[in-house]
Amino acid sequence: MPTTKERFQKVFHYEEFDRPPDFEFGYWEETLEKWINQEKIPQNILQNNDDENFQEKAEKYFGFERRQTLPIDVDLNPRFERKVVEEDERTRIVRNERGITCRELKNHETMPEWIDFPVKDYSDFEKMKKRYDPSDPRRYPSDWEKLAEKYSKRNYPLGIFCGSLYGWLRYWMGFERLSKKFVKEPDFVDEMMSFLTEHIYEVVKHALEKCEKHSIQLDFSAWWEDMCFNKGPLISPNLFKKFMVPKYKKITTLLEKHGVDIHYVDSDGKIDELVPLWLEGGINCMFPVEVAHTPPERIREKFGKDVLMMGGIDKRALIKGTKEAIDEELEKLPPLLETGGYIPHVDHRVPADVNFDSYKYYMKKKREIIGRETDN
Repeated sequence: MPTTKERFQKVFHYEEFDRPPDFEFGYWEETLEKWINQEKIPQNILQNNDDENFQEKAEKYFGFERRQTLPIDVDLNPRFERKVVEEDERTRIVRNERGITCRELKNHETMPEWIDFPVKDYSDFEKMKKRYDPSDPRRYPSDWEKLAEKYSKRNYPLGIFCGSLYGWLRYWMGFERLSKKFVKEPDFVDEMMSFLTEHIYEVVKHALEKCEKHSIQLDFSAWWEDMCFNKGPLISPNLFKKFMVPKYKKITTLLEKHGVDIHYVDSDGKIDELVPLWLEGGINCMFPVEVAHTPPERIREKFGKDVLMMGGIDKRALIKGTKEAIDEELEKLPPLLETGGYIPHVDHRVPADVNFDSYKYYMKKKREIIGRETDN
């Protein structure tokens, strides 16, 4: 019987396969809290430990197959110290681990209200650069031999997280300030993005060399951008092509020299205009294909087998909660699966307004369609 790793590779190389891997995006914490309070799932799922976070524990409980990334830290390091600036009964204002000042709702995992950002000018950029040292040993595993032994026995796909270009700059500056900088100070934006590119390149290069030395073969790279809204991208395709495509290409070329040719990017919203540019930069897999703005059938029709996809099952059908709504949403899967290059799952974390029984029904029906039988 093929392993999850083998199925992942076969599906994403358009080879013959028995079924795709059974993955899931994840869950909002308050979704799991609600299900725990309803006594639908065990309480210990939300108790993090050194070996597993709550997402991993939930996926194991529901019987999903796994994919993992190397324990490499390509992000800012050290993080900022989280500090509560002000609070009342409902909210708190904090400076978070990224140096962003924001207002959070207490006891709810929702998008915060952004108030202030750490990089406003060049002097702030110089300070931020000190948190991106690719030679910092804290970024890498301390015992590669032990890690290699662990991975030699794995049956799941293993990848490397390569971070972000636009997304991290947005965290540095905020959307409005960064948008103005693209117009008024494009050279400054290019310098910041080039700095991030070199940093990511060096971290990834070091990790790939260690993997090669210890016979660890990676299956994919993962990126995060979240740079589209419901009408399209947050910057123009022309700016994307000029500022970002060559930088992606530098890193994906490095990865492909080490046998890694599946590169997925996480971006919600309407991504159509950026898909051909991501492909040009070597990013060939779209995730999570948010159906409200980017139906997977449309992406397949536009870009054929040049593009790979993960996700593409509309969370709104699960929110409706009826068997009819879920069945109708899943009817699109067979032709997409037949083509290959597609692994279906919900198009974001499962929200708290999805009831447990509807989610169980979705899991059962999806697994029937992809050809997987489980006890869950």
